[in-house]
Amino acid sequence: MCHPSWGRARTAAQRLSDLARLRRVRDRIDREYARPLNVEALARGVDMAAGQLGRQFRLAYGESPYSYLMRRRIERAAALLRRGDLDVTEVCFAVGCSSPGIFSTRFTELVGRPPCVARHVPEPVRIREAPVTEPQLA
Repeated sequence: MCHPSWGRARTAAQRLSDLARLRRVRDRIDREYARPLNVEALARGVDMAAGQLGRQFRLAYGESPYSYLMRRRIERAAALLRRGDLDVTEVCFAVGCSSPGIFSTRFTELVGRPPCVARHVPEPVRIREAPVTEPQLA
């Protein structure tokens, strides 16, 4: 007969294994955001079904693998646009998006302004208080 705690230990070990696989997926997205990636390919890379990956990734990170990928692409796109040496279409393709229309829509949803406007708006600068100076006595 099996020890009663072995079943729980296996479950905990499996959960740790699943979390490690999810981290590998997230790390791959972070590294390869500009390459063509889809949930099926990401799932194959960690020996999971696409649906299982989607559900577990959402539980672990609060968003789907596709949403995470698009957020990473848009974050990088915003940085490239601020740099100013690429136009919006070039940035779209540089970050791995294949459709300028979808790119523009997602950029506006996530950043709050269209990419053509974001290109001309600098990153927010933190305003500091003016230094306090002692009044001069005459």
